[in-house]
Amino acid sequence: MAARREKTRRGATGSPPRNPCLDCGACCVVYRSSFYWAEADDATPGGVPVRLTVRVDTFRRAMRRRPDGRCAALRGVPGRDVSCAVYDRRPSPCRDFEPAWSGGPAGARCLEARRRLGLDGQGGGKLQRFDIPHVPAKLDRR
Repeated sequence: MAARREKTRRGATGSPPRNPCLDCGACCVVYRSSFYWAEADDATPGGVPVRLTVRVDTFRRAMRRRPDGRCAALRGVPGRDVSCAVYDRRPSPCRDFEPAWSGGPAGARCLEARRRLGLDGQGGGKLQRFDIPHVPAKLDRR
């Protein structure tokens, strides 16, 4: 399975083209993913790993953030090569997030996240390379 996933990520001949989100990750840096508490694996078997969440209030949890502001489940270098460590178990806001390249109206949030991180904002094209030494504390994490 890992070999098949890597082949797909490279866009090898005969496999689907590489998903542009695997070269971005801006949404995982800019926005906080908060969700209903019962989506976590202490309430729902196979749910979001509770160790990667923090309690927001009585009914909500959020994905834990790293000191640099990134989601704790984000792996790799944003803007270059990223993946989600809990992709199959990610919370509903992550499942429902609409990327700009999909062409839907909600893709504007994707473009805004990309703009905040200095990406080209076009979605689906060649990404401008960047490194994130840290994320300014003033970024909206909603």
